[in-house]
Amino acid sequence: MSEALRIGMDIGGSKTAAVALDLSGAVVASTQLLTERGPDGVLDTAEHAIRELARLTARSAREFASVGIGIPGQIDRELGVVRNAYNIDVARLALAELLSESTGLTVTLDNDVTAAAIGAAHLMGLSGTVAYLNLGTGLSAGFVVDGAPLRGSHGVAGEIGHLAVDRLERPCPCGQRGCLETVASGSALKTYWPAGGDHPGRILLSAIAAGDAEARTAFEYLVRGAANCVRLLVLALDPHTVVIGGGLRLLGDPLLDGIRTTLDEWSAASPFLTELQLGERVQVLPEDSSAAAVGAALAGIS
Repeated sequence: MSEALRIGMDIGGSKTAAVALDLSGAVVASTQLLTERGPDGVLDTAEHAIRELARLTARSAREFASVGIGIPGQIDRELGVVRNAYNIDVARLALAELLSESTGLTVTLDNDVTAAAIGAAHLMGLSGTVAYLNLGTGLSAGFVVDGAPLRGSHGVAGEIGHLAVDRLERPCPCGQRGCLETVASGSALKTYWPAGGDHPGRILLSAIAAGDAEARTAFEYLVRGAANCVRLLVLALDPHTVVIGGGLRLLGDPLLDGIRTTLDEWSAASPFLTELQLGERVQVLPEDSSAAAVGAALAGIS
């Protein structure tokens, strides 16, 4: 009999990453495919990912032990339903039930950032309380406390992107103004640095190196917003580690150094913040990590 493997998926707005984990939590196979939008498209994408992992591991799709899926939107884990996942054109989808019916497998859903927090803690060998700050197209956080995810009473723990704090009060799609997501996210960067085009994070550092003053101002604004998020997470949950994830983490050392420098500047003016050692808590998720898919697989086990 072949070893029991567990599948994890990270269904995103453009791509879906999927992995198969062995009993030790190690990745034994992985694949990536384009996400088809809409309810039928998302279901087809998940089924395709399972078939591809079955091919890569030389087994029948029905031989997998479980399937865990990290997906954006509001998640009802008990019912296996995702709602309001607008970036994949889904208003409501009973994904767990439908995928289980078509594959015969046990399927569980989780918020994608919560899944990423679980995966980051596992892959980076982090213990205690871990906060995962997702700087992607949007902005949100996920938490793991002593190995267990913290989801909150309604599954919205970590939705800090919709905390309205910015004095510029740019409008947010949620209906508020001045949300953190309008400061420290890819969509925010696109708004306040329009010269960067549709994917400003990819060219921001090169534009700064070329002497683009507006790009530098945008980067400094982004860094300040991200540092504000770190400070908020530490004050709210006092995590041992704050992991920076999401697409903007690929800005690498300049982003990490900028966040730490900003936190140090704030701490220099506050004995209280100095004692918290904010900058020392911050790490960046490795570039080649499939944290959300791995975390979804681990959440599927539990």
